[in-house]
Amino acid sequence: MARPSTDRLPAWRLAVFAALAIPLAGAGLPLAVYLPPYYAQDLGLGLGLVGLIFMLSRVWDAITDPLVGVLSDRTRSRFGRRKPWIAAGAPLFVIATAAIFAPHLFGMKPGAIWLSVWLVIFYIGWTMIQIPVSAWAGQLAAQYHERSRVQTYFQVATAAGLLLVLILPAALDQLGASAGRPADAEMKVAVMGGFILVTFVPAILGALLLVHEPPAPPPHPQQTGFRRDLALAARDPLLLKVLTSDFAVTLGQLIRSSLFVFFVSAYVGRPDLAAGLFLLQFVFGVFAGPIWLRIGYRLGKHRAAVVGELAQVAINLGLLAVTPGALPLLFALTVAQGLAQGSGNLMLRAMVADVADKQRLETGVDRTGLLFSIFSLTGKAATAVAVGVALPLVGLLGFKPGAINTPESLLALKLVFALGPAVAHLASAWLISGFSLDETRHADIRSQLEQRDAALAPAE
Repeated sequence: MARPSTDRLPAWRLAVFAALAIPLAGAGLPLAVYLPPYYAQDLGLGLGLVGLIFMLSRVWDAITDPLVGVLSDRTRSRFGRRKPWIAAGAPLFVIATAAIFAPHLFGMKPGAIWLSVWLVIFYIGWTMIQIPVSAWAGQLAAQYHERSRVQTYFQVATAAGLLLVLILPAALDQLGASAGRPADAEMKVAVMGGFILVTFVPAILGALLLVHEPPAPPPHPQQTGFRRDLALAARDPLLLKVLTSDFAVTLGQLIRSSLFVFFVSAYVGRPDLAAGLFLLQFVFGVFAGPIWLRIGYRLGKHRAAVVGELAQVAINLGLLAVTPGALPLLFALTVAQGLAQGSGNLMLRAMVADVADKQRLETGVDRTGLLFSIFSLTGKAATAVAVGVALPLVGLLGFKPGAINTPESLLALKLVFALGPAVAHLASAWLISGFSLDETRHADIRSQLEQRDAALAPAE
């Protein structure tokens, strides 16, 4: 069994650093699930207009993600490369979160312009934090397995953030029912915004003040332009394997998530269990990271990713055996899905930093931030494709949410819910199976990089 390096980062420091994932992950779910209906229905902007605003605001990501990635790679300051960007993005993130989640605090009844402007500011601030943090996490450790350990802390924090944000609306409903005053949408959205800010402020301060940023490598004497950097990074065959595999992973996860409530409510016939089962998956997802870290120690990153994806194939195929009366099987598969959750994402994220090392050895240019920005865009594209394909497909096959459906349309829902993710995860396993940058090759790359950096370092 391959053992992690003895040069391990302190657990408390990793926990402080990874705490940033709690508000960042916690912000994503309300933006996708709670805020659109709140602005469309409760604030009266309409579904069409709100959908257009949210869609167009994400177009910024295609521009800002790689731009921030490249600029943070090239930044040189006494505080580091990543920290200045994170510090600059933090106030944008805080103010925009307050404006979007609690507009009444500003004495405003927001309209389309208010939502549009603050969403753009929010996503710019989020990108200025998320991309440099991802690159920083990739470079926080240089050793092969230690990088997996860093990503495991982030995986656990991400799962915890998603779980806590899912619990909040349910807790407010229970408290409101006990008090005889049900929680309205405005209260739920404001509390979720408060959760994001309360967890974000200490997390950002802890990361900036208590966690070191590794020194930047010596700059390449001939810097290339943004377009050439992007082209050179994207042509790397190993990076393409990681990106396409992650696209398939995310596609499978989001197909399942977008159809989960429909499957449990309509096919299984238990709408009362839909929210609880969805939450159960995230409860066990908190424990997934350490399990897959140990598997990664034994098998290596890309083999652990393959095993994790094949496990998800088996779990999703198991859903074909679920019938309306087979609740124990559905519960067991939901727990298994939680324990397998993020196995591929965890390893693939750690592999991006290894590819960045290989590219720096070949070209002399550090593109870690750029590579993580491309990785981020791939996941966002898969999210859009999953929602844009799964929901229309089950509709074309005859399924109608909230209506009485025929047995044939319910069977179609089940087949898409089970086979769609299974095929996507199988594709992910196949795409990454031939990844050649293993622990031995990476150790050789790191050795050559350290020798070259030492030779290029200015004399004391």
